[in-house]
Amino acid sequence: MLEPSTPVQFVKGIGPRLAEVLAAKGIATVDDLLHYLPFRYEDRLNPRSVSELRAGEMATVIAEVRNSGVFRTRRMAIFQLTVGQGTSKLKCLWFNAAYLQDKFQPGQMLALYGKVEADRDGRLQIMQPQFEVLGDINEPGGADEAEKKAAASLEVGRIVPIYESTGQGKLSPRWFRRIIRWTLENLNPCLPDPVPAAVRKHLSLLSPNKALWQVHWPDPGESFTDLQTSRTPAHIRLIFDELFFIELGLELKRREQKAQTGIAFRLEKNVREAIKKILPFHPTAAQKRVLKEIATDMQAASPMRRLLQGDVGSGKTIVAFQAAIIAIENGYQAALMAPTEILAQQHYFSARQILEKTGYRIGLLTGSLDQVQKRNARRHIAQGNVQLVIGTHALIQDRVEFKKLGLVIVDEQHRFGVMQRLKLMRRASVDDTMGAGDSLARSGTKDLLDAEPDVLVMTATPIPRTLALTLYGDLDVSILDELPPGRTPVVTRSVPNDRSPEVWDFMRKQIEAGHQAYVVYPVIEENEETEVKAAKQMHRQLREKIFPSLHVGLLHGRLDSAEKEHVMREFQQGKIEILVATTVIEVGVDVPNATIMVVEHADRFGLAQLHQLRGRIGRGAAKSYCLLIRGNKVSEEGERRLDAMVRSNDGFQIAELDLELRGPGEFFGTKQAGIPSFRVANIIRDRELLEAAKREAAFVISGPNTEVSKDEIDRALREMRARWSPTYGLVEVG
Repeated sequence: MLEPSTPVQFVKGIGPRLAEVLAAKGIATVDDLLHYLPFRYEDRLNPRSVSELRAGEMATVIAEVRNSGVFRTRRMAIFQLTVGQGTSKLKCLWFNAAYLQDKFQPGQMLALYGKVEADRDGRLQIMQPQFEVLGDINEPGGADEAEKKAAASLEVGRIVPIYESTGQGKLSPRWFRRIIRWTLENLNPCLPDPVPAAVRKHLSLLSPNKALWQVHWPDPGESFTDLQTSRTPAHIRLIFDELFFIELGLELKRREQKAQTGIAFRLEKNVREAIKKILPFHPTAAQKRVLKEIATDMQAASPMRRLLQGDVGSGKTIVAFQAAIIAIENGYQAALMAPTEILAQQHYFSARQILEKTGYRIGLLTGSLDQVQKRNARRHIAQGNVQLVIGTHALIQDRVEFKKLGLVIVDEQHRFGVMQRLKLMRRASVDDTMGAGDSLARSGTKDLLDAEPDVLVMTATPIPRTLALTLYGDLDVSILDELPPGRTPVVTRSVPNDRSPEVWDFMRKQIEAGHQAYVVYPVIEENEETEVKAAKQMHRQLREKIFPSLHVGLLHGRLDSAEKEHVMREFQQGKIEILVATTVIEVGVDVPNATIMVVEHADRFGLAQLHQLRGRIGRGAAKSYCLLIRGNKVSEEGERRLDAMVRSNDGFQIAELDLELRGPGEFFGTKQAGIPSFRVANIIRDRELLEAAKREAAFVISGPNTEVSKDEIDRALREMRARWSPTYGLVEVG
């Protein structure tokens, strides 16, 4: 009997060579093969007589071969087959298929399936039908044999699964049907169910074996709509399994973190007074609520692991600084890690402006500092002379040691690559349960090895709940859903390319009124293969031809850090009136006087990216405008993105649509976002099942109890580790 872990090469009909081809599709074991689900189904339940056929319908026909032949056109050879039932005849055609002329003989019985069409003379025919030879009525017992074969066929008289082919000629949908059928027939029927019985009862789940049979070979009475939308009981069981075991892992991770020893920060009067001193404005109700959640976590004896979500301009940075003050006033250091030097420098300047006047010592550590500056920065960090350290991934280098690190803040954490995140989480860790910031915590903090620092992860990219449950499921979540006073919604318009002169005129009037502007391009330099405008060339054109009397600056990723800092400082000081840039300005740039943003080729940007760019304006009291200039040829998806931007300023609404349009793997503009690779689940489609999986995982981990035994919990955890241990580090975000 076959086991789920059996390598596919030992399945009859596969072998080592085909196993290599299947491995390229992620199919290495019997379990992988059985979870290679049909991407659609065809209803071939009721064979039709030729006289019943109508043009335009999909139909199954069982008929006798009458004659066949090949005729050639100037472009291709066409194989024509005529089949019949009594006096009724039907023509079947295959293009470039001369090889079929030796396949059929008069008298054979065929099962045919395809779309019925009318030829020029109005006679019915089927183009490129799928077929199966059922027998030969001229042989003894041939008619009976054909009838028996039709009844047992995998191709007709049933709902037929359609699989994606591999691109290799042999591995066709028909091949998969045969191989998967044989595998199911030879699979060990007594496999233990890793999902606890109480969970199966709560959700009325099928057994795994029954689910696999029915998802590949549906019962005749199964709803065709449910099949096509993956909502049959069989689909639900397989989808739930994937979601349940990852949520089980995240719930276990969360509880392990809560069991660790953290730093119980005190929130006494001096701390509260210090927090009040740095507030530049009256905090919003959302900021008060979120700070209270963070402060409560920081007072607890277990380490904080919290995600702070806030739309652009919602005031996350000031909340992070308040959290840093709690740590500093308790005698600890805080570290803030940003993904880019521009963002790190922006935080550094903001921290100095807000915190240094009250006596706090701020330090900066980035890769662009010279060796002497780095060495001095590392010495001050190790000696505790710096209370708040702000930097890039340079903070997680081996030579960086903290004297007494109590809080780690990770900004725009999804922008770090997978390996950087794993290093952030695990460098110098003593086990596999450590989260983001642990490498910072362990780096030279010998007196704190038994006390984990608190970790606050921030993002300005609104994350739909479905992604948050899988990507950040081991974190507590706080959301800033209110803009500070004085912030006004940005007016957004989509403009065709041929109206760009009007855009420049409008921009000129805004600048004459004393405001500043951004102009964003998708690329730095022009490429002969595309017609996309580039930042360098358009900077020259805007400066020399369109706005010759204005100061037009240029900012892009290839400038060294000193040049970037110089350009940004001049823009912040108002010396640059128009800043031409790439998406390097997407996060962290704060210029309240900038009231207009023009994005050229806006249809080429992702929705979340456009929303982030728009967040650079509307940061003051003046009315702000985002003008999205679209290219000459815009896809339907591009139009949907632009329309969403025009209709909504709500980052969460935009994020939901962006997730639907691009899928979870590319939601953050990178496939290295740490998102688990599901075989059958789809976190956009399966939101309700994801919620159920999270609920049931928490129920199981809270056991053992009268409903869930210790043996069932252990079995479920073994299954979770077997499924996710190779990539579980990617799930352990936060």
